[in-house]
Amino acid sequence: MKEMSSEWHLRVFRKSLLKQAKLNAIRAFLPDLEGKVCLDLGGDNGIISYFLREGGGIWHSADLSDHAVGSIRALVHTNVFKTGGSALPFPDGSLDLVVIIDFLEHIPHDQEFIHELGRVMKKSGLLIINVPYLKKRSVIRWVKKTLGLSDERHGHLRPGYTMGGLASLLGGRFTIVAQRTYSRFFTELLDVIINLGYGTSAEDTAQPGKGLLLTENELKNKRRTFRMYSLLYPFIWCFSALDILLFFTDGHKLILKAIRSEAF
Repeated sequence: MKEMSSEWHLRVFRKSLLKQAKLNAIRAFLPDLEGKVCLDLGGDNGIISYFLREGGGIWHSADLSDHAVGSIRALVHTNVFKTGGSALPFPDGSLDLVVIIDFLEHIPHDQEFIHELGRVMKKSGLLIINVPYLKKRSVIRWVKKTLGLSDERHGHLRPGYTMGGLASLLGGRFTIVAQRTYSRFFTELLDVIINLGYGTSAEDTAQPGKGLLLTENELKNKRRTFRMYSLLYPFIWCFSALDILLFFTDGHKLILKAIRSEAF
């Protein structure tokens, strides 16, 4: 595994509660990766792709914009390509595992893309999908909308998925074997506050299809803000930990594991 081209990705990851929770949720569904051919879609700035490759296997990575692809490639170096959420450059039945990371909600034809995944995946191949969970009567969703943190600003073509919606999308192509939600009210509220703090200059780094993408230059421009955030991080972590008090509620992120149908 090559060294990271820059430490800034790791610095941000260590202070990102959502990215850490996302990686942990994905890892909990991963099988033994030895000898497996794998694809991750939607790795954003590349840090999730980096950690997935650390776990073994032969990995490919893809995202929607040139900017995101460049950021991933700077971190993992090889096997990175751009996709518009349609055809994938793999032969039939060639992939053992596909991990979709906040990607489906950004593409126009999610059903066609699931069909394409069925083509490139091996029979009994494993599919992991991470998406925003479309909760009924969500206070956080109302807060985001009120503050201007809209789906459009984040490049979402749809606000998220319910469990039933994903099951319908996967149809007879994949069988869901496990699912759960994570990131409850307090963690999501912190994310809203951080997005507001990230603020106006972030609009300049909005990318087609994937919304806002933090860059190294953006981090340098806001280094004082990031330094202050780092000092406050222990208190931020404690506030996020209050989610445990809401164990009886669903989270705002949904992750599931499904197996490709033998008959597809």
